[in-house]
Amino acid sequence: MTTGSPATVGPRTAGVWTPELRRARLHFVTGKGGTGKTTVAAALGIALAAGGRKVLLVEVEGRQGIAQLFDTEPLPYGERHLVSAPDGGELRALHIDAEAALLEYFQMFYNLGFAGRTLRRMGAIEFATTLAPGLRDVLLTGKIKECVTRTDNGRYVYDHVVVDAPPTGRVVKFLDVTRALTDVTRSGPIKNQADGVVKLMHSDQTVVHVVTLLEEMPIRETLEAIDELQAEDLRPGAVLINRVRPPRLPDRSVVAAADGRVDASRVRAGLVEAGLDISDEVIEGLVAETVEHAIRVAAERSAAEQLTAANQPMLQLPDLPDGIDVAALYELAELLVEKGVR
Repeated sequence: MTTGSPATVGPRTAGVWTPELRRARLHFVTGKGGTGKTTVAAALGIALAAGGRKVLLVEVEGRQGIAQLFDTEPLPYGERHLVSAPDGGELRALHIDAEAALLEYFQMFYNLGFAGRTLRRMGAIEFATTLAPGLRDVLLTGKIKECVTRTDNGRYVYDHVVVDAPPTGRVVKFLDVTRALTDVTRSGPIKNQADGVVKLMHSDQTVVHVVTLLEEMPIRETLEAIDELQAEDLRPGAVLINRVRPPRLPDRSVVAAADGRVDASRVRAGLVEAGLDISDEVIEGLVAETVEHAIRVAAERSAAEQLTAANQPMLQLPDLPDGIDVAALYELAELLVEKGVR
């Protein structure tokens, strides 16, 4: 049976990784909870590392989701090898802990390593981040900035940094370091560092990709997040449509089947022609499944059309029925490379 093509949207959705995206070195990956943003961030990291590049995959939410995804030990506050990428690339990983980042700030800017450890034992760091909630995001984004801008012999240590960012409902606040900074300090080394973060976040080096599903709520949050990013002069990147399932019906049959217009006699005739003698009860079940499938396909296509309002590059990733493991991440990464990610 001839099947239709997966749901597609608008003129900018032909799987194009644009020149603007290729120039970026810092990639935040956000999305509504449950859309698979950690999976997509990991696959994007592997794709960007292909061809001999060195990429850092960063986690900021304390969930150890990257370690679980790669079935490895919990990540420490330190950059470590995660996996190799095709053609000599490397993906490294970093779990940023706000407390460890603050101790690092004490050591780097105030030479207070011993005092910082004392403060840690006293619980002063937890108190400080509770008293000034914006401090946590300043610390996390400051560490990300340090990783992005770090050089060795005049070359960037990392070609790309990919961040498994907070979900869409919190990502703009997380990235809005300027506002967070006013709650923390108006002068001193931390402010100077944060000013550098602000400059990086609003530069063409940084993009924010949004992961979505072809469902109403994720798409609504995707469009709202893109509007919020643009309002704060932050650059939306690609919309990554995850878990796309191919239709099993010809395009011309979807509308009729979704309306319940499936000819059971034709279904039976086709099965008989194929040498199958099926009971009426089974035929009824097949017809019901066909209608249900068509309704789902029609709903996904309608949802996909809503994404045209985003006017962003869009890439689709397939649903993998066997689940997500490391091999699946490489499969998704290969698809991203085929779509021009590099």
